[in-house]
Amino acid sequence: MKYIKNLEETLLNISFEGCNLMEQTSQAIIQSLAFKLNCDFAGLSLNSTTTPKKTPQARSPHSMRFPAELTQKACRDPSRELRLICIYFYTSFFFQDDSGSSLLNNYVLGAQLDRDHVDNLTEPISISFWHNQSLEDYKLTCAFWDEGAGKDKWGAWSSKGCHTKHPSPVQVLCHCNHLSYFAVLMQLSPAPIPEELRDPLMYISIVGCSISIVASLLTILLYFLSRKQNDSMAHIHVNLNASVLLLNATFLLSLILATTPVPGSACTAVAAILHYALLSCLTWMASEGFNLYLLIVRVYNIYIHRYVLKLGAVAWGVPAVVVLLVLAVKSSVYGLLTVPLDSGRGNRTASKNASICWVKDRHVHGALVMGYGGLMFLFNLVVLAWVVLTLRRLRKREEGLSNRAHKDAVMVLGLTTLLGTTWTIAFFSFGIFLLPQLFLFTILNSVYGFFLFLWLFSQRYHRERQVATEMETFSSSQMLQ
Repeated sequence: MKYIKNLEETLLNISFEGCNLMEQTSQAIIQSLAFKLNCDFAGLSLNSTTTPKKTPQARSPHSMRFPAELTQKACRDPSRELRLICIYFYTSFFFQDDSGSSLLNNYVLGAQLDRDHVDNLTEPISISFWHNQSLEDYKLTCAFWDEGAGKDKWGAWSSKGCHTKHPSPVQVLCHCNHLSYFAVLMQLSPAPIPEELRDPLMYISIVGCSISIVASLLTILLYFLSRKQNDSMAHIHVNLNASVLLLNATFLLSLILATTPVPGSACTAVAAILHYALLSCLTWMASEGFNLYLLIVRVYNIYIHRYVLKLGAVAWGVPAVVVLLVLAVKSSVYGLLTVPLDSGRGNRTASKNASICWVKDRHVHGALVMGYGGLMFLFNLVVLAWVVLTLRRLRKREEGLSNRAHKDAVMVLGLTTLLGTTWTIAFFSFGIFLLPQLFLFTILNSVYGFFLFLWLFSQRYHRERQVATEMETFSSSQMLQ
């Protein structure tokens, strides 16, 4: 830090010869500027693209903006001549903390007003950093160099008084209420997916989705061959299977398009269809929950005119409106999404990244995937809990409760599958839950269509067996008469 202090003193004592701006370059890694200010200072904006020609053009751009309030305290003495110095370091060599923090572009941008300590500004200083690649996969924090901090009192990075914003995927905007040396700390996003899990998860997804596609096709075929096509419950089941079929087929197609050279518009279209299929599937799960509520809880006075048609309008229509609105507002939300993988060596590799045509915008994903799904699952969990309580009340009135316990347990397990509650595992993708969640979610939900097939087939088998038993009983009573 002694070198930096000497540079600061040199700039503060330098004489201006007819010009209030002077640049010095020390080697190719330091740029220094000095400005003579007065008390009618109206603010100052500096941009790396407008600095003298000696600045290398290959560097990523940066900028600083100082508010008019900067000189307010210093101008209590109007006769005082003010000096603003800016020092830009294009290396992190002079700013090494105990944790070895990584800095965006290795840039450290500093500013000082005379020898005063400027802080607690109501209008912050704005510092912008740009990068030539997307920064969406990194945790970025604006920080200043806190001299004297750290174990060895050398200094440490602190975010106190600074606020971080992301105007675009390649820009970081720092708002700080004081003068100092500023940088952007870069960290890998927490809990990255290990590279070695990519292929196993991919194979599980492909096999599971393929099994679900076959199972969904069989379910739909059995429905059309059934003599009970006017049954509203069967209508709802077949629509849920159709949405699951669309979801699995589109998911496999998105994986194929993500790994083959295709036009960007094709990936965007498939991503939008995949989003629509997921929202439709979630809405049909909620429709199953609503239908279950009417059958088990309401029981009486549940006739609704054109009931299935109205459910279909909601379950197929609302997701279509949502996706079309997103496309109309910002179609770039959909496209090729790349998930960086952890190679186990402290960095992320580009060679074995996972790619899929999907929702790229994290805010849209949070609101219209996780948020939408969360509402559907919350409703279904409430319905499931209500059904379990209703069954318990009914069994308490009957004798032989232990004999019915097994059947009730099987029914609840089947309803859990039908209502899609296994999909709630997606909300546990953090910390120590990440890796177990990845495998559980992939295994259980890739074969969701197969589970549906087993449940619906078992229900149909039990109904037919019950009808046969009743017919046999009726025939026996007729013969006795």
